[in-house]
Amino acid sequence: MLKKIDHIGIAVKNLERGIELYRDILGVEPEATIDFPPEKVKIAFFPLGESSVELLQPTHEESAIHKFLEKRGEGIHHICYRVDDLNKAIEILVARGLKPLDSKPRNGAHNTRVVFFHPKDTAGHLIELSEKA
Repeated sequence: MLKKIDHIGIAVKNLERGIELYRDILGVEPEATIDFPPEKVKIAFFPLGESSVELLQPTHEESAIHKFLEKRGEGIHHICYRVDDLNKAIEILVARGLKPLDSKPRNGAHNTRVVFFHPKDTAGHLIELSEKA
């Protein structure tokens, strides 16, 4: 069901500083930097093998990333797993007792459909599932 780790999302207060830091750590430039208004964030994507590191900076106080930073500070926000059939993956995980944060998938960055599962059900970390549209 889960094909691979698609990306690891890291919440940062300042995207430019985060880009400088991760450029030095990973030794690569971000492949893209985008504004993503639906989630009220700016995102920088660093390719890393078959996966990527995603830096997320809030652009509004109502952003989930802003709330995360206020509560926990900078750090890993979520792990995203790629799936071929998002609806089937949701069905399987719900049957296993996990609770999605939304009633239906939403549009994600890079032309994807995504869903998040509550950290209370996943050993304290937010899980995202992603399907290429």
